[in-house]
Amino acid sequence: MTPLVLIPGMMCDARLFNPQIAALSGSVPIVTAPIGGHGTMAALAAELLSYAPPRFALAGLSMGGILAMEILRQAPERIAGLALMDTNPLAERDEVKARRAPQIEAVRQGGLRRVMAEEMKPNYLTEGPNRAAILDLCMDMALDLGPDVFINQSIALRDRIDQCETLRAFTGPALVLCGRDDITCPVARHELMHELMPQSRLEIIGNAGHLPVLEQPEQTTAALNRWLETI
Repeated sequence: MTPLVLIPGMMCDARLFNPQIAALSGSVPIVTAPIGGHGTMAALAAELLSYAPPRFALAGLSMGGILAMEILRQAPERIAGLALMDTNPLAERDEVKARRAPQIEAVRQGGLRRVMAEEMKPNYLTEGPNRAAILDLCMDMALDLGPDVFINQSIALRDRIDQCETLRAFTGPALVLCGRDDITCPVARHELMHELMPQSRLEIIGNAGHLPVLEQPEQTTAALNRWLETI
């Protein structure tokens, strides 16, 4: 069975994929890749490739999806299948870049909890019965990772390149998935990725925002399982 490498989003760790790991680990070898040791996507990708299996299925959410695209750009021959969830193939917009410096400075001054609570977490989820528990988990993950990781990840996101041509060149099994109510990486971005990879399957998960892996775990896991069966 082809190993599966999971890459979590910004200020998240393996706990982001707890439902998927629990459901899939009996049938596929899973590696969860942490991000945060470098301030460029290229360096983060090179580091992951240094310890990843020789050939693997690759799934990333949000920043994890952006990093997955850079990994694909660097080593397309090693990617058996690609799943991009709640992510964005484009370079960062100027208005988003402009928010990075104040956030980085606030975090340097000890404001990680405030930045996460006021500027990041409100954009993550749609309304639902598990919203409070998921937001608490997001805060726990962020605080455990700490300010240095926030700063490195922010810089890597700010300076990332457009990956549309990378996706256009990929012809392997692909899944493009998002929550219908994702305001951080809206449905239109996923329709674009689906157009760039016409062989991909587009899955839009209802009653979910930016984190369908936690908001609608059963539907998301089922979509991932369908994709894995094609690899």
